[in-house]
Amino acid sequence: MARPLATEPAQLDPIDRTLITALQDGLPLIERPYVALADALGISEQAVVDRIAALLERRVLTRFGPMFDVARMGGAFVLAALAVPDERWDVVCEQVNALPEVAHNYRREHALNMWFVLATETPQGIDAAIARIEAETGLPVYAFPKEHEFFVELKFTV
Repeated sequence: MARPLATEPAQLDPIDRTLITALQDGLPLIERPYVALADALGISEQAVVDRIAALLERRVLTRFGPMFDVARMGGAFVLAALAVPDERWDVVCEQVNALPEVAHNYRREHALNMWFVLATETPQGIDAAIARIEAETGLPVYAFPKEHEFFVELKFTV
């Protein structure tokens, strides 16, 4: 079950900030990628692993792992939205975030106030994920399949 996001700003030390910034550039494809990060940060490999685990535990990071273009591997992506009543927001958010196919769940000021990306191993997996969300939440999912792809390298200053 997904844990709720923190509502207070995270307290980060300079090493955490540098680590998060470095992680936004990805890890090198080498046998021990954490060693390269550790060397750059002046800490041990185990300290890098422990800090990432702690950032995940504190929900400063919500996901950590590789990003693949599932469409190039035969899978599918779709942007999806729900109209979630305010009084059900937390419960529905937890239900949606519990699915491994869901990423980038965020709130918008709009009738369709919950937006997320579904990524599945097959195009048929999208329909199955949508059906599961609709069954669990009782809300219709509005799916917006990709028409064009743009690369936006979004990084945050930490």
